[in-house]
Amino acid sequence: MANKHRGEVEAVLDGTAHRLVLTLNGLAELEAAFGEEDMVALAERFDSGRLKAADCVRIIGAGLRGAGYAVTDAEVGNMQAEGGAAGFVGIVAQLLAATFSGGGDDVAASPGRAPNMEGQQPGPFPGTT
Repeated sequence: MANKHRGEVEAVLDGTAHRLVLTLNGLAELEAAFGEEDMVALAERFDSGRLKAADCVRIIGAGLRGAGYAVTDAEVGNMQAEGGAAGFVGIVAQLLAATFSGGGDDVAASPGRAPNMEGQQPGPFPGTT
């Protein structure tokens, strides 16, 4: 079971429940992949609300690896999520909110919406106020 206070989320991929967490290594991996200078720049990129499919693959892959799964981004790209593309965006939004907002109880994301969640003022990290 995922522990939101540790930044973990649970997602069903290929019909199986997985735990995801973005560790510092995962965040460093994403900084390098996206060419961002630091975590604030990375968070601002995610907070824009625009995600490419490749962004989702990298973020979910880093989250799975952070939770201990030995999975490549290519393998993640071939996985299926309930709700299709919107399901993947929802997983990413929940993971980013759990990572950057401190794991509060209100990290649920709308399945078709990227990390800049409705009703919240953007802070330095997605999902924070």
